[in-house]
Amino acid sequence: MLSAYVPTGTSLEQKIIENGADVPDTAVWIDLVNPVGGEDKLVERLVGVGIPTREEMQEIELSSRLYIENGARYMTATLMCQSDTPIPKTTPVTFILAGHRLITVRYDEPKPFAIARHKLTRYCSATVSGESVFIDLLDAVVDRCADILERVGVEIDQVSHNIFERDRSRTPKFYTVILQTIGRKGELASKVRESLVSITRLLIFVANQVEDMRWAKDQKAQLKSMQRDAQALSDHATYLTNNVTFLLDALLGVVSIEQNNIIKIFSVAAVAFMPPTLIASIYGMNFKEMPELSWAFGYPFAIALMLIAAILPFVYFKWKKWL
Repeated sequence: MLSAYVPTGTSLEQKIIENGADVPDTAVWIDLVNPVGGEDKLVERLVGVGIPTREEMQEIELSSRLYIENGARYMTATLMCQSDTPIPKTTPVTFILAGHRLITVRYDEPKPFAIARHKLTRYCSATVSGESVFIDLLDAVVDRCADILERVGVEIDQVSHNIFERDRSRTPKFYTVILQTIGRKGELASKVRESLVSITRLLIFVANQVEDMRWAKDQKAQLKSMQRDAQALSDHATYLTNNVTFLLDALLGVVSIEQNNIIKIFSVAAVAFMPPTLIASIYGMNFKEMPELSWAFGYPFAIALMLIAAILPFVYFKWKKWL
């Protein structure tokens, strides 16, 4: 899908470009989402710069993500997607600043784009440009990362409370759920940190180019503020990742302690029954007079005793939630 955003007073108007229609020359933001049918070629003809392919956007070397070509600045960042679902993921997004126009190329729907689009289509500066839209998008990305990390921090605190509180009603399923929760939060924090590292590199690249692009003073100040925020959030993501590792070790330690307690009970029971078993094995079957030998129900009675002796410990262990 190809969208062009055109200034209309104090807001941006979104125009969907379909069937090879021309892109308005006054568009300050051109958004390419899963470009098909020559949409990328149409933008290339309008702007005069190349549009990277999906394979090129996925390259991880810095020189392929941040570079200048034909006067346009290409910046590819890794952004979070589906962070509110059980399967969060990251996706590469390319920002191209060509003149005073911004082109974005993406193959997914990061939430910051929806936030920035909703904001700009309601209100924006009368002097809106590609640079200001670019800053609004990056600001939404940083804010979104902060929101995700705040949520992860709260959920990790709850997991910590669940691990260390004394509760005798815990079952093996409880520990399985806790382990799965730790894994999901660790994965989410790791992906957010990956995104923040990518954004920090992009901001450093822009800061080095800002004099050549002749940005306004307030835009430079906002750029520096986002650099500080991204670095602080990256440090916080590292802290959360370390906290997740600690909780994983703590959970495994708690499980090991409870397993040792159960094994200790089994060991004590085995030792307690060992002497009677030894005496019974030596003397129990060697008496001349045994009433059950001539009893018609002696054999079924012995079988019933064996079953009871096997079932009672099993029921007791289930009642104690050891099984």
